[in-house]
Amino acid sequence: MVQLDGQLINDEGHDYLMETLDFPEYYGKNLDALYDCLCEIECEIELINSQRVDKDIIDTFKDAADENDYLKFTIVE
Repeated sequence: MVQLDGQLINDEGHDYLMETLDFPEYYGKNLDALYDCLCEIECEIELINSQRVDKDIIDTFKDAADENDYLKFTIVE
């Protein structure tokens, strides 16, 4: 399981996501690229401090989890 911190997503953006989720070097650092990479991984992701994250990013995680049977996304309050 990978725990993502919404504060770090807010502060460091796609660089934090790329490093933490071990995305490839060619990761495009935008929402479309995030969705594409999330649809290709097998992972359980837990998000803390979700109130610090842009709604579009959270929606991208949810949409990818709906598409990818091997991705589980949970928000921890």
